[in-house]
Amino acid sequence: ASLLLTMSQSSKKICILGGGFGGLYTALRLSQLPWENHSKPEILLIDKQDRFLFSPLLYELITEEMQSWEIAPHFTELLAGTEIQFQQATVTGIDIHQQQVYLDSQPGIDYDQLVIALGGKTPLDSVAGAKDYAIPFRTLADAYRLKEKLRSLEATHPEKIRVAVIGGGYSGVELACKVADHLGERGRVRLVERSNTILGYSSEFNRKTAQDALEKRSVWLDLETTIEEMGADYIGLRYKEQVDRIPVDIVLWTVGNQVSALISSLPLKQNQKGLLTTNLYLQSLEHPNIYAVGDGADCYDISGQQVPPTAQSAIQQSDYCAWNIWADLTGRPLLPFRYQSLGEMLTLGVDNATVNGLGVKLDGPVAYLARRLVYLYRLPTLKHQLAVGLNWVSAPLLSFLSS
Repeated sequence: ASLLLTMSQSSKKICILGGGFGGLYTALRLSQLPWENHSKPEILLIDKQDRFLFSPLLYELITEEMQSWEIAPHFTELLAGTEIQFQQATVTGIDIHQQQVYLDSQPGIDYDQLVIALGGKTPLDSVAGAKDYAIPFRTLADAYRLKEKLRSLEATHPEKIRVAVIGGGYSGVELACKVADHLGERGRVRLVERSNTILGYSSEFNRKTAQDALEKRSVWLDLETTIEEMGADYIGLRYKEQVDRIPVDIVLWTVGNQVSALISSLPLKQNQKGLLTTNLYLQSLEHPNIYAVGDGADCYDISGQQVPPTAQSAIQQSDYCAWNIWADLTGRPLLPFRYQSLGEMLTLGVDNATVNGLGVKLDGPVAYLARRLVYLYRLPTLKHQLAVGLNWVSAPLLSFLSS
């Protein structure tokens, strides 16, 4: 009987769908927990990309403050030295009754525990022309596309380069500041927001600091304004029942989050937005061996607060998700998720940021440095932290010596 138990325990398989903050960090945490040798499960991480993206630092690619390898290391590099298996593939289906995951046209992969961390995408179907002409800013490919468009315009466009950023939330504000700094005097950047203020869910300190940063960079604010349509070289903006056509060269779209069609198709409880509803242990309500974390989860913590769809939320969820899977497989009690808001950090152009959290309020270059150090600590592995940190220290020195 003990031999059969040993075989049963050793054959457990944890399948993690999505290699963002929720998925990758859950996998890494699972690999670090104290499994007894006979019960250590197989951990499989699946993502359609070959790289992890540290998305809060994606904006630094526009101004070339950072390089792609720093914010988007390959999964194979990050997972080297661990027992985590990685497979680059697109998830095409999940059979929750047979407990199988389907990848492209391959045979089904069995699982005992499943983590759904597929995240979301930026919807572009709410405004005519957006799919054809707007550029979202969520992936490494989006950043490359924007950089190439800017490079082309700078090489061929003799006058001002006109950029419209749709959405005055965190991403829109950070993007507007970075693009304005990249273009300098050649840029004419406008930020379009449907409400009467930018950063509606932010602190007053961060909002005021951001407003000052946008004003310093001559970014035009279109508040209480909606976008009606767009074409190859214009956008139609509605303000107080009047629609004006504004000429533009680039439209950047930062509004909305849409879950994948795969998640929507699952026979699991979802909220009105299609997010998977979880209990306090981050489990699906109907199937406790299925966990959901990150942007695709509708999550409330033990205090009753709704967990925001941010990187810090997903990182915190990954710790609890990994623990609860480990606890379930080793016969220990599960822990209800408790979210702790660590505050907000925004990049507001080159060498400029704002930080507000845990009793600390910083802006300017000091906040920029603090933000960098916090994110350096949050990079997924110690090896990658050391490589990036060494590069940050040595790059200015090498630049000075070569000048």
